[in-house]
Amino acid sequence: MATEREKMTAGQPYEQFDKELIDRRVLARKQLKAANQLDDNKQRNAAYKELITDTGDDFFVEASFMFDYGWNIHIGDHFYGNYDMTFLDTCPITIGEHCYFGPNIGLYTPVHPLNAMARNNDVEMGAPITIGDNAWLGGRVTILPGVTLGNNVVVGAGSVVTKSFGDDVVIAGNPARIIKQIDNSSVGDQQAREQWPDKLKK
Repeated sequence: MATEREKMTAGQPYEQFDKELIDRRVLARKQLKAANQLDDNKQRNAAYKELITDTGDDFFVEASFMFDYGWNIHIGDHFYGNYDMTFLDTCPITIGEHCYFGPNIGLYTPVHPLNAMARNNDVEMGAPITIGDNAWLGGRVTILPGVTLGNNVVVGAGSVVTKSFGDDVVIAGNPARIIKQIDNSSVGDQQAREQWPDKLKK
């Protein structure tokens, strides 16, 4: 029989007042409060990584960072997160490599029923969020449950992402929509080298 943690992670209705879940939320809240007060970058990020299921070696987050459990957070290598990120990880949050997040980013996996009676009776569910490699999220971006973003996606500041998008696009707005395509082909790479010749020599 599945535990409440297993049900939660799978996106099934679960009991949020399960002791294992309560104990983990309390532990995460306590340790994050302490970590967010640390001025030393190495100590602070080491404390974050202790709570997160897996991250790459190159992982850096400014204070403060908040999440429910850490169990369901998976972050690839070469990750930078700016100030005041909130990840509600009822379901898995999976982030690819070489991703850069601006300040005040919110990734929210919990789902509540539209029916008021069901909400009042604490029906809790979730849907995962997946972000591909090379993503750049501007400040105050919000990503809602069930969203998948492809590789090389740029999300404009202040956007609310309510649905999934594929690779190589700039999206922005509320709700977010495609603003332009990004050329990440060899032609686009050559144009980037010409624009920043001192930085992109390879």
